[in-house]
Amino acid sequence: MNRYPLWKYVTVAIALVFGFIYTLPNFFGESPAVQVSSAKVTLKVDATTQARVEEVLQAAGIGHDGIQLDNVGVKARFKDTDTQLKAKDAIERAFNPDSSDPQYVIALNLLTASPQWLTSLNALPMYLGLDLRGGVHFLLQVDMPGALQKRLDSTAADLRSLLRDKNIRHAGINRDGDRIVIKFRDAETRERASKTLADNSNDLTLAEAGQGDDLRLLATLKPEAEKKIAEFAIKQNINTLHNRINELGVAEPVIQQQGADRIVVQLPGVQDTAKAKDILGRTATLEIRMVDDSPGALEAGLAGNVPFGTELYTERGGSPLLVKKQVVLTGDRLTDAQPGFDGQTNEPAVHLTLDSAGARIFKDITRDNVGKRMAILLIEKGKGEVVTAPVIRTEIGGGRVQISGRMTTSEANDVALLLRAGSLAAPMDIIEERTIGPSLGKENIERGFNATLWGFVAIAVFMIAYYQVVGLVSVIALATNLLLLVALLSLLQATLTLPGIAAIALTLGMAIDANVLINERIREELRNGMPPQAALSEGYERAFGTILDSNITTLIAGLALLIFGSGPVRGFAVVHCLGILTSIFSAVVVSRAMVNLIYGRQKKLTKIAIGNVWKPDTATADGQK
Repeated sequence: MNRYPLWKYVTVAIALVFGFIYTLPNFFGESPAVQVSSAKVTLKVDATTQARVEEVLQAAGIGHDGIQLDNVGVKARFKDTDTQLKAKDAIERAFNPDSSDPQYVIALNLLTASPQWLTSLNALPMYLGLDLRGGVHFLLQVDMPGALQKRLDSTAADLRSLLRDKNIRHAGINRDGDRIVIKFRDAETRERASKTLADNSNDLTLAEAGQGDDLRLLATLKPEAEKKIAEFAIKQNINTLHNRINELGVAEPVIQQQGADRIVVQLPGVQDTAKAKDILGRTATLEIRMVDDSPGALEAGLAGNVPFGTELYTERGGSPLLVKKQVVLTGDRLTDAQPGFDGQTNEPAVHLTLDSAGARIFKDITRDNVGKRMAILLIEKGKGEVVTAPVIRTEIGGGRVQISGRMTTSEANDVALLLRAGSLAAPMDIIEERTIGPSLGKENIERGFNATLWGFVAIAVFMIAYYQVVGLVSVIALATNLLLLVALLSLLQATLTLPGIAAIALTLGMAIDANVLINERIREELRNGMPPQAALSEGYERAFGTILDSNITTLIAGLALLIFGSGPVRGFAVVHCLGILTSIFSAVVVSRAMVNLIYGRQKKLTKIAIGNVWKPDTATADGQK
């Protein structure tokens, strides 16, 4: 009557093994480490970098506990923090001799001390939240003048396209400081252009200047337009930071505006601080410019006489390249960026999708410059890097553009990630960075742990004293519930906060409540004279409905907290909801499997060790007359 089929026992055994494996990493702690990652898209970290780190440490006489290379960078482990700090200084000097232009991000880190076989199973410890372990705090300064200049560059390109569409000839459009200067050869054309721009550009104030052959139209942004651009820059950058942090997989980040031009970013429990700084600190935007292939121009630039209106860059292969300063298209027109492969050469590439205005501009550029080279640049932290400089073979329409050439698959993924995460409306600089210590301190962490531990011990003592063997089964089921809950939190890489610890304690109470309902139901059936085997079966069957109803209503409340809450409230809700699921499994499935193993195979069961079963007429010690 009380026998589980083999598959149910196998399921319970697998769940217990799963819980043990994924809970285990939380007991190994962490070891201090130094992480080396690239500060530029075009510079990659590989096995050569790993060997170089080892050489630097060996030359400095610094011992280590292992150096590993992964998709983030090179990580070197050390025995203590003193050695970690010495290693960071040595690596910093070797890898970034020019501190004003760092090539690599050298950052302190903490790595799990779990054995390699656990890490290979993706068994990692839980993160601790800002109130338990601390985290990383960034204060970012938004460059508002840069936002205005970027908008003016984009507006100049739009005006150029608009005048071309209206068949209005001009003698050049350039940005001069905070205004756009449009030159004309005659007053009639200038008048037509002024009327056209006034009808199509509500954000610009137009003024005529010059005389004779030097006729100009000066366009400046209206004050209300500048204010709108500043507000948009903050909102767009906050949205972009959210997208980039989502790419990092950080739980419960805090991103909020501070003052008129600053943004605060707090990453609670983040472990990979170097990658966080790398992604957040990047202000990568896309710019498309034309290459200056004039005879002798490149030679003059290499000799130190860079022609006016151009800049000297270096391609991926190391070849010098002279690029015009005039930006013909920016990343503002970008709607999507995905890594892929070139359909003809099968080389890694990045596929870009432009909006309608960008597609029109790009079509005009490629039509007017067939046979010329076009440079695609990534601008990071005020410095540009040429991703590729292809020759325009034909007019390209439809708004779909491909970046390819000398890229690895990893590089294509990195470039696509940066561009897909969103173009920053304005450049940003990290003006403050600090690691925040636990706000409640180590003592409060220990108190939270001790509260859970002694609460579990108190429950265990009561259950065993009151329900005897069946109470012991309930305690083991409760321990299983805790094991599975911690395993799930570790597997999901959830961030545990102080409210999360409170949710664990609450889960213990709710889980044991389910076992109390089952045990009391079994006692009730024994009081009514039901045979022990039948009482066990009926006790679990009839209590299950009550347990399910109560847990579903509690789960609904937990889901409401998860959906509408934020910060610590959501942290509580996550642990609470997972705890409800694990408590149902442990209280009903695990405990019954153990009871079935103990009593289910006894055909002539005469008594159940479930404590005193009081009957209306008599009282017996073991639940039988």
